[in-house]
Amino acid sequence: MRATLTHDKAHELDAVWLRRHFAGRLHSVETVYGDQDVARDAASLRAASVLVPIVARPDELTMLFTRRTAHLKAHSGQVSFPGGRAEARDASPEATALRETQEEIGLGPERVELLGRLADYRTRTGFCVTPVVGLVTPPLELNPDAFEVEEVFEVPLSFLLDPANHQRHAREFQGRMVHYFAIPYRDYYIWGATAGMLVNFYRHLAAGLE
Repeated sequence: MRATLTHDKAHELDAVWLRRHFAGRLHSVETVYGDQDVARDAASLRAASVLVPIVARPDELTMLFTRRTAHLKAHSGQVSFPGGRAEARDASPEATALRETQEEIGLGPERVELLGRLADYRTRTGFCVTPVVGLVTPPLELNPDAFEVEEVFEVPLSFLLDPANHQRHAREFQGRMVHYFAIPYRDYYIWGATAGMLVNFYRHLAAGLE
């Protein structure tokens, strides 16, 4: 179970490397702080967390995503990580990510080995999202919430860790040009906050090679 990180040259990663990487201290990493040029001020943002689930398949490492149902009012049909807003009962961002993941796709917290956090990500919809990275060992016995989740799918981690697949786009939004990342994979279009957090994930791992 390995993945290739492309940074100057190809580097082979595995679960042992990931554990060691997140347990160590890193140099400062330039991160994508928010989507569509959202303001940096997080004072009024609501807390949320997502799980960034790395699946340790026998032949390769993959990453798990959800595709939201088309009828939802917010972000319908979009690709995302499992997660959501924090609740008062959540003791930490990790607790939020694990609770929301279990509610959305039926993956129990006992199946997730927490590795660490990525930089917080601010959304234009008013959330400060903490991405929590976790290692998941198959077999996966998932039970997606049919109201929220249209599909659960996986993407090879090597594909996501190749910067050649990190596209930068611009569009007009509320009278100004804004920028965002996109990482298309087959028939899936990963963009916006999810793509931005994936770019931060790549930069976080690449910093461990410097």
